[in-house]
Amino acid sequence: MAREKRAAFADETYWGRPVPGFGPADAGVVVLGLAPAAHGANRTGRVFTGDRSGDWLFASMHRVGLANQPMSVHAEDGLELHGARVLAAVRCAPPANKPTPEERDACAPWLLRELTLLAPTMRVLVCLGGFGWEAGLRALRELGWGSPAVRASATARRSW
Repeated sequence: MAREKRAAFADETYWGRPVPGFGPADAGVVVLGLAPAAHGANRTGRVFTGDRSGDWLFASMHRVGLANQPMSVHAEDGLELHGARVLAAVRCAPPANKPTPEERDACAPWLLRELTLLAPTMRVLVCLGGFGWEAGLRALRELGWGSPAVRASATARRSW
């Protein structure tokens, strides 16, 4: 994806590597998303930065005091998270921005390691979307932290 640049970013050097989590290492709130966006985090090197999902996420986090500003457009824009860290289940931008279960499984060791490092302070894991939910449940089970044994039905999730 880093070789096929969007015209709006043609003059920029893309990150084009696995994207790590972002935020303090002692966060109490951990937000787990899908994967780096092809022309967002894959371009900037910081998860949820420079794409529409990040615009929504950081604006929400800013409103509740978890971020110092409502937007993030590049890795050096001054964004700081307070008591929160954002992660992605898949570390590299997948083709067509649609990660596969195989990619999730290949990236699982990095997610497990990051959650283990956050364990002393993490109090809440917020999973974004079904893919984040599945990755989060798998990670919690793998770490032996306990989690729901049965996944909620699609109908029940929509009613939340």
